[in-house]
Amino acid sequence: MGMSAEDERAASPRDEEWPEAEKAEKLARGAALKWASGVFYRPEKLEGLGHYRRRETQRNSSIQSRLKSTVQSYLEGVSAGLEQLRSAAQEVQSVCQDLEAVRWALLDSADHFQGLQQMRELMEEHVQLASVVQVLPQIFSVHEVFSHILQLLHGQHLLEAHVELMMVEQLRNDILSQLHLRGLSSAQATVLSYFSGLQELNESLAKQLWDIVGSSLRLVREDPVLFVTAVRIIEREEKIDDSLLLEATFLPPGRPKGWRQKFYQVLQDTITGARFHAPRMDAEGPGLARHLAALQKDIVSELCVVKELMVQCVPAHYNILSVCTATYHQGLTSHLQEILREDLDKQGLFLLLEWALRVYHSPEMMGHPDLLPEVDVSALGPLMSAELVDQTERRYVMKVKASVFEWMQRTLEVEFKEWFREEEPETDHQGFFQSALPAIVMQMLNENIQVASLITDSLQQKIYNMALEELEAFLGRLREALVQCGKEHQQDRAVPKYYISYLLAVLNNNLALSNSVSSLHPNTACREVPTSLQAALDRMQKKATQLLLEELLLDLQPLCLQLPSRKWLSGSQLVGSMCEVIDKYAKDFSRVRKPVFTLLLAESELLVASQYLRALLQRKMVCKSREERGQLCHRLLQDATQLRELFCGLGLDRSQQSLEAVFALRELICLKDPALLSLEVVGFITKYPDVSDEHISTLLDIRGDVSKEVRHVVLEMMAQHPQVLPEGYRPIFSTILVPVPELPFCLRKGKCA
Repeated sequence: MGMSAEDERAASPRDEEWPEAEKAEKLARGAALKWASGVFYRPEKLEGLGHYRRRETQRNSSIQSRLKSTVQSYLEGVSAGLEQLRSAAQEVQSVCQDLEAVRWALLDSADHFQGLQQMRELMEEHVQLASVVQVLPQIFSVHEVFSHILQLLHGQHLLEAHVELMMVEQLRNDILSQLHLRGLSSAQATVLSYFSGLQELNESLAKQLWDIVGSSLRLVREDPVLFVTAVRIIEREEKIDDSLLLEATFLPPGRPKGWRQKFYQVLQDTITGARFHAPRMDAEGPGLARHLAALQKDIVSELCVVKELMVQCVPAHYNILSVCTATYHQGLTSHLQEILREDLDKQGLFLLLEWALRVYHSPEMMGHPDLLPEVDVSALGPLMSAELVDQTERRYVMKVKASVFEWMQRTLEVEFKEWFREEEPETDHQGFFQSALPAIVMQMLNENIQVASLITDSLQQKIYNMALEELEAFLGRLREALVQCGKEHQQDRAVPKYYISYLLAVLNNNLALSNSVSSLHPNTACREVPTSLQAALDRMQKKATQLLLEELLLDLQPLCLQLPSRKWLSGSQLVGSMCEVIDKYAKDFSRVRKPVFTLLLAESELLVASQYLRALLQRKMVCKSREERGQLCHRLLQDATQLRELFCGLGLDRSQQSLEAVFALRELICLKDPALLSLEVVGFITKYPDVSDEHISTLLDIRGDVSKEVRHVVLEMMAQHPQVLPEGYRPIFSTILVPVPELPFCLRKGKCA
């Protein structure tokens, strides 16, 4: 159905004013159409149309009744509100009228108020005069009160004196406050002059208080009443200070007094002055030990007094035990620094480190059962900073180093003198030569390392490093002393009398030191000997071995000078005599322990082999015939076999012997066909790569049947097969120098023969 023009005009304003209503109506219609299309989408569903119409009619009726009820209650509330607004407007209008009447009444009475101003001023003046009249007796009696207070102070009636002193102070302060409020600052000087004795009394009282505080540790044991009195007076003054500071209008002269802070300062100064400003002490160990022991005893005793007695005499907020503990701690910190400025010996430095790092925190001092758990210095920091500890440890190490050097030097001097004794060195239970040197040195070093372990691991490590350095330096000095002894022996072989025996003792001592060095290390899991120290031990062993071999060489040289010779070739007992000398030395060598004994045998065998070859090559004997060459080969075989069996019998394995070079050299001499020499020489230089052309040339000369062509081929073959010394090879020929053959004279541009 269409709408009429009038309906459109009526609807248009409503739509403009209520657009939400139109939108809601459209949504409702759309929802209804959607519902109806969903319910009646088939013809048979139209049979229930009447049922649905009745149900919806009932629902609409219910909704309309609820809406009417809601609108009715809303309208009633609006009506009540309007009524209240009308009533309030009437009351406001009535109040405005009353205020207007009051304003007019006040304007009429303004003239009468001006007459009351003079009355008010007179009233104030009267009040002031009345106040002055009331305090006049007190003002006139001020000086009398001063005298009484002074008498009380002399009689140590401190509480009564302080009460009267506070009253006089309060009187003065009230007067000064009134003058301050009225701006009469010029009159304040007169008041201060009148009350001038008050300052002297305050100072006298304060002096007595601080004397009492300074003697507090004694008083709390003997007469705690006096100390408690002082604390009560201090607390009174502290409360007065707090109240005046809170008012912040007028601060009288001398305020705030800050006597509680002064109490702490006096107590701290007393502790510091009594314990840590003592006269200069003995910087040596015993004097310092007594001083530290006295400090330990006194501090523990005084802290026990504070904990048991003084704490009960002061308020809890004083934290008096913590204050005293911190004072002792800080005083000790400064005191130890002062002590460290002295030139302390090693004992003093050790005592100081032990006391600061061990004793201070132990149950013997700050961890004492009588102080725990209230006393806790862990939060106060260490007595000595890490930097100071490290510096002190280094000073201690330097002192110990000087002491160790001195002891080692004395030990070396004693050892050097023993080498020249007219009796053999000492022996152990197995018969090995030895001296007390290793035991003395290792005991000295080990004791210092163990002592350092009582302080800190870092100090122990520093002492350990120092010990190794000093041991290495000592070995160097011992080696120099051994060289000096060897020089004196060269000048006179009868001095020292038991030269070889003491050299063997030196080798045993060196082995004992080498075996004991690892035990010095603080860490049992790390027992490696430093490379430089091991090198020093090796040099020491090498030098002693060298001196022994020089002795052996001196005894062998007269025999070696007879090699080779026709007499030797025909069958002398020359090598037998050499074996007797070697056997004699081997018996001496048996007085050293096995590792060194084996080394001496190997070095002796190498010396014998090299001397035998040196004699053969340097004083070459040219074989004149095949029979003579065969005789030489037979002699070489007998000598080498005899020497080899000797060393094997002494315990040196054939694989460790250098005499095999004599057998190899004999094979070259015994070779019947000189043409095969080139091949044999290649095998020889392969086995002994330190052989030179000169050695081979000398060997070919000894044969006496080698032509120039064969010689040339052999030397060419050697040039084509250069040798490199393998690792671990023991040179034998490189130590043998042979005479250089004389070159034939050559004309210029000519060919050599």
